[in-house]
Amino acid sequence: MTDWGPVLRTLHRPLVVLAAAMALLLAASTVGLLVDHRTLVNAPIWAKPFKFAISVGMYALTLAWLLSLLRRGRRVGWWLGTVFTVGIGTDMVLLAWQVIFRARTLHFNTATPADIQINNFLATGAFTAWGATAAVVVLLLFQKLPDRALTSALRWGTALAATGMGLALLMFSATPGQKAVYAEGVKPSTVGAHTVGLADGGPGLPLLGWSTAGGDLRIPHFLGIHAIQVLPLIAFGLVVLARRFPALSGDVVRRRLVRTAAAGYAGTLAIVTWQALRGQSIVRPDFWTLAAVAALLVVVATGTVLSVRTAKPALRAMEV
Repeated sequence: MTDWGPVLRTLHRPLVVLAAAMALLLAASTVGLLVDHRTLVNAPIWAKPFKFAISVGMYALTLAWLLSLLRRGRRVGWWLGTVFTVGIGTDMVLLAWQVIFRARTLHFNTATPADIQINNFLATGAFTAWGATAAVVVLLLFQKLPDRALTSALRWGTALAATGMGLALLMFSATPGQKAVYAEGVKPSTVGAHTVGLADGGPGLPLLGWSTAGGDLRIPHFLGIHAIQVLPLIAFGLVVLARRFPALSGDVVRRRLVRTAAAGYAGTLAIVTWQALRGQSIVRPDFWTLAAVAALLVVVATGTVLSVRTAKPALRAMEV
C-alpha cells in the first residue's frame, strides 16, 4: 500500500485547506442544486458556487503540488501560495455571501453601496491571486527539474494560467448599452458582463451557462486558468506512453511535444478570445473561426510529426 503521508506533508498546507473547503462547498452546492430551485439571472442560484468550487479546488491542489517541486525560493513560494489562498479564499467567502445568502449577482453589480463594496473586495482578491500566480511563473523559470518535458509543461501551464486570469479583465469594461446609460447622466446598476453582444442571462450551455447565442468571455478565462492542469497531464501522459512507444523515451522529444501542445493551447486560447470579443457563440463558429482552427490544427500536427521524427535517428543508432 502506498504511503501518502510524506507526499501530503510536502504540499502547501494553506492551499490544501482551501481545496478541502472547496470540497465542502461542492458538496453543499450539489445538494443545493437538487433541493433549492431559486434562480439568479436565469440560472440556478447554486450553479456559480458549484462551478467555482470545482475550479478553485483543482487549481489549489495543482498549485500546492507545483510549489512542492521548488528547489530554489521555497520560502518565497510558500508565501506566494499563502497570498493566493487568502486572495481566492476571500473571494469565495464573498461569493457564498452574495449569491447564496443575499441572492444577488456577484460580478459587475453596482446597484447599492454594499454591492459596490463587495465588488471592490472581490477585485482586490482576484488581483492578489493573479499577482501571486504571475510571481510563481517567474519563480519556475529558475527551477531545474529532472524531466525537461515536465519543466516546460509547468512553465507554460502556469504562464497560460496567469494569462487566463488576466483575461477576466475584459469582462469588467462597460458594455455599449451601459455606456449609453452613462451618456444620459445615469449610473447603471451593472458595469461589465460575461456575454458580448447580448445581455447576460440568455440561453446557455447546461450548468456551464456559456452563451449559445453570443460571445462569452468566461470561456477564454476558464480555458486559460486550467492550462496549469492540462499541460502537466500531457507531460505525464507522454511518460506513460513512452513505455509502449520507444520514440517517446527521450525527454528531448517529450519536451518538444509539450511545447507543441503548449503552442496549440495558446492558439486555442487566442481563438476563443477572438471569437468571444466578436460576439460569436462557441457553438456557432463562422468561416473565419473554423479557418483559424484548421490552421492551428495543421501547425500542431506538423509540430508533432517533426518532434517525433527527431527521435528516429537516435533509435536507429541505438539498434545498430
